Amino acid sequence: MKMKFVKSCLMLAVAGLLGSSFAMAQEKAQTLDQLLEMVKKSQISESAEHKQREAEFARDKANQANLLAQAKATRQAEEARSAALEKKYQEQDLLVAAKKTQLNERLGSMKELFGHLTSTAGDLRATLDTSIVSAQYPNRGEFLDALIEKMNSNTQLPDIEEIERLWYEVQREMVETGRVVKFNTTVIKPNGEQAQQEVVRVGVYNLVSNGMYLTFDGAKIQELPRQPGDHLAGAKALQNATSGMVDFGVDPTGPAGGQLLTALIDTPTFLERVDQGGKVGYVIVAVGFIGVFLGLWRMLVLFAMTAKVKAQLKSDKPNANNPLGRVLKVAEENKNVDTETLELKLEEAVLKERPSIESGLAVLKIIAAVAPLLGLLGTVTGMIETFQAITIFGAGDPKNMAGGISAALVTTVQGLVVAIPVVLMHTLVNGRAKAVIQVLDEQTTGIIAENSERK
Repeated sequence: MKMKFVKSCLMLAVAGLLGSSFAMAQEKAQTLDQLLEMVKKSQISESAEHKQREAEFARDKANQANLLAQAKATRQAEEARSAALEKKYQEQDLLVAAKKTQLNERLGSMKELFGHLTSTAGDLRATLDTSIVSAQYPNRGEFLDALIEKMNSNTQLPDIEEIERLWYEVQREMVETGRVVKFNTTVIKPNGEQAQQEVVRVGVYNLVSNGMYLTFDGAKIQELPRQPGDHLAGAKALQNATSGMVDFGVDPTGPAGGQLLTALIDTPTFLERVDQGGKVGYVIVAVGFIGVFLGLWRMLVLFAMTAKVKAQLKSDKPNANNPLGRVLKVAEENKNVDTETLELKLEEAVLKERPSIESGLAVLKIIAAVAPLLGLLGTVTGMIETFQAITIFGAGDPKNMAGGISAALVTTVQGLVVAIPVVLMHTLVNGRAKAVIQVLDEQTTGIIAENSERK
């Protein structure tokens, strides 16, 4: 029963599907004849379309065959043309070689001459690139560039005017080497400003303007940002001079200032030297100021004290404004005591005066001894830093290595510069103090002797 029921359901479902399909077909074709007619027309349309495509394919095949034939014909024509051009190139190459041989034969010794001309023009061009004469006579290199290009073309030869012009430029450079001339041009300041001013050219060595040295890089003139201070007066005098001899520092090692001018410019100033000493150097400088100030102060005090002591020697009345007067006052107050007591009183008075007389001597002595040791300490630490830099960066540049050693030795110089005057001051102060103490000892001894005679 169950199986029959399932079969009945399936048959109903299939019948429903067929019914829906037939209904859809009837929406387009109302009758079977119409449906048959529609199918027939569709077959006829597809057949016509296929025939049209086959015809197009046939036409394209014919066109492709024609294009292939044309390409083959073009290739053959180009191959023939290439063969003709290659043959012509070979013929022309042989002709060029023959012409070159003929040219070399006709040139003869002139070929060597033209070679020298090319070499001379090249050397002169390199010279003019760095010559400060070009600052006064610009654009001289354009002619030489054209001449060199013409000589290297192997198709042109220089004419007599160009050869004479080359000779003229060589001679002019030689003549300008020994001339000192003035001309107006644009100068670039260190801050970037441009100014039209008078420039003095000293041969091919230096350019100066307004008392300042200039540099020329082949295109523009610039004022050196740092100047050799000791030689600026000569540069100013040279610009103001109209005739005669002028003391002027010329650097003959370079066209616009060479090694000598560079060395002068790079020479550190006094403050830069002090700064190279670093922290140890500043300590030495501070100690030096203390020592010099203390020494000068003690010298003034002792000179004034000596003058007062000398005045006291000429006076019979004790004055308390000097050590001798105070000692004499003690002797006057104890003139009635016995000799031993008086001697003790006077010795006590002299001992009281000694600290004020010898004040500062110990400090000066210590500074004189410590300053060189501080300098040695700074040198040792500087050398350690230099060798550490060599370990890291290598010793490929001797200039940097020498600069590091030079900076390290600055503290030694600072220590000696401090120690030498402090030692001299200590000697002077010590001598003056001993002289005052000696006067006190002499006077006390005399007073004791007089008292002993009276007793």
